[in-house]
Amino acid sequence: MFASLLIANRGEIARRIARTAHRLGIRTVAVHSDVDADLPFVTEADEAVLLGPAAPAESYRNAERLLDAARRTGAVAVHPGYGFLAENPEFAQAVVDAGLIWVGPPPQAIAAMGDKVAARQRMVEAGVPVAPGSVEAVADLATALAEAERIGYPVMLKAAAGGGGMGMAVAADPDALRTEYGRVTGFAERLFGDGRVFVERYFPRVRHVEVQVLGLADGRVVTLGERDCSVQRRNQKIVEETPSPAVDPELRERMCAAAVRAAEAVDYRNAGTVEFLLDPATGEFFFLEMNTRLQVEHPITEMVFGVDLVEAQLRIAAGEDPGFDVDALRPSGHAVELRINAEDPRRFLPGPGLVREWIEPTGEGVRVDSGYTAGNTVTPSYDSLLAKLVVHGADRTEALERARKAVSEFTVTGPRSNLAFHAELLENEEFVSGDYDTGIVTRMRS
Repeated sequence: MFASLLIANRGEIARRIARTAHRLGIRTVAVHSDVDADLPFVTEADEAVLLGPAAPAESYRNAERLLDAARRTGAVAVHPGYGFLAENPEFAQAVVDAGLIWVGPPPQAIAAMGDKVAARQRMVEAGVPVAPGSVEAVADLATALAEAERIGYPVMLKAAAGGGGMGMAVAADPDALRTEYGRVTGFAERLFGDGRVFVERYFPRVRHVEVQVLGLADGRVVTLGERDCSVQRRNQKIVEETPSPAVDPELRERMCAAAVRAAEAVDYRNAGTVEFLLDPATGEFFFLEMNTRLQVEHPITEMVFGVDLVEAQLRIAAGEDPGFDVDALRPSGHAVELRINAEDPRRFLPGPGLVREWIEPTGEGVRVDSGYTAGNTVTPSYDSLLAKLVVHGADRTEALERARKAVSEFTVTGPRSNLAFHAELLENEEFVSGDYDTGIVTRMRS
């Protein structure tokens, strides 16, 4: 195992990575922007380096400054967390070229899955089911209209270089597609530097289910069950649970086998997630994308399987086994993750501010991965995630009961928070039944 680790991220995920690193005796180096200097992930690290101003391009997305920080502190390895440069193959390659250990998949695997059009074709060749859609990126609006006519409305317009729910729009007819085409291509060009888009069949009632994979140092790919991520606002996940109430053992076996084929198709190593759209009426599922990094919602998998996925990442990067017997893995119970965001609970608009009071819930089966505490300031410069409330129970009923109690005990004053939304969701009949889909939040707010 390497002796030191630079964590190229911020907030709760940087703090969470450092916790495991410290347990393993690894020296941690935090990097931060000027507005983040007082946050827990900085003060708890063994060493901290100021990158620059708040703007991500001047700090957390600045590869040159990150590598310079690694050189100056003698860091041996780099963990990118999620977001920022975590799925940037050029940064991953630069880390490797600098003689450092990249805690993640090979740059080639990141690149292969980063282009959504090329990834779709690779999945077809690997025997992984994909939704009906354009084989290549559409060259112009006329081509997009022709493809949509061939596929059948409604369709989803997606950025070829997008991911994480960004750079997409639904079109129910040609007029809507004409309106959305320019918006999505422009957004993709601004955010990803790549304006290419493709067209895919849109399923109005669908569940979002993903499979956790680990590419081991010996070349094998294993899975650690599925997570249901269907509770979303603006295509962004806000609640996840495992196992999925919509997945039975036979379907789970098929989805996990498809996820293994997907990962093997790009010679995957380290932690990753293969995301699928699931039609709950037919049991059909389709490849959506692969996140070539650690997921925000990884703690619910850890709770159910009793493992530390960050430790597995570090060990695999060091050429070791993941720290547990993959052949003996067995899930136990049910876990739910609620993303506590600095946003109002009805319209989900950002609500940054000074945290005047911060009281985390405790109790059996309750875990909080937080990025803030009282006295910290939540700025509008970054994602609104404050903390992840993770709750585990012997079954789904117990997990939801514990989640209700934990939400009622979680106190955040100062910035707005979506705690009231979570309290509402946990009493919602549709959600409690387990028979819900990606439209549940829209229905709750209509």
